[in-house]
Amino acid sequence: MIDGERRKAEILAALQQAEKPISATSFAKEFGVSRQIVVGDVALLRAAGEDIIATARGYLLERESEKLFSKIAVQHAPEQTEEELRTIIEHGGEVVDVIVEHPLYGELVGGLHLATEQDVDRFIKEANGSRVTLLSELTGGIHLHTIAYETLDDLLEIKHALSEKGILYEE
Repeated sequence: MIDGERRKAEILAALQQAEKPISATSFAKEFGVSRQIVVGDVALLRAAGEDIIATARGYLLERESEKLFSKIAVQHAPEQTEEELRTIIEHGGEVVDVIVEHPLYGELVGGLHLATEQDVDRFIKEANGSRVTLLSELTGGIHLHTIAYETLDDLLEIKHALSEKGILYEE
């Protein structure tokens, strides 16, 4: 078994090369340690200033992007989640996160990083197969998404499509 410093260096190196998220379980198997040890290693790397993002599918390293980013406000029932996510992706967007305002904790952010139909399929399958509550259910369906997109036209198209479906939160 390798020591903690070397293990953290190898985790960071793997994340620098990764195109997709790497799970704590995957790292744990590779290094012969518990998943919790890997979670602790990543917490220490983040505390040391590494821009590691935790998603439901694993860890990613934050990279500089040429994409544009905006927040959009939406409201829908839980059963419209898949439609909402697919609409954003079909119109050139990536769903970076979900944000809700919690009465006790303030702003809660969940990293999503959904960029493809397959990402949405996995997310919906995980949501349906677990006993978790979507963050949007804490706020009557009102929530924000940070979305990434290539051009302003993409953003306008995304908003228009969500508005047509009654999902975009509008006054």
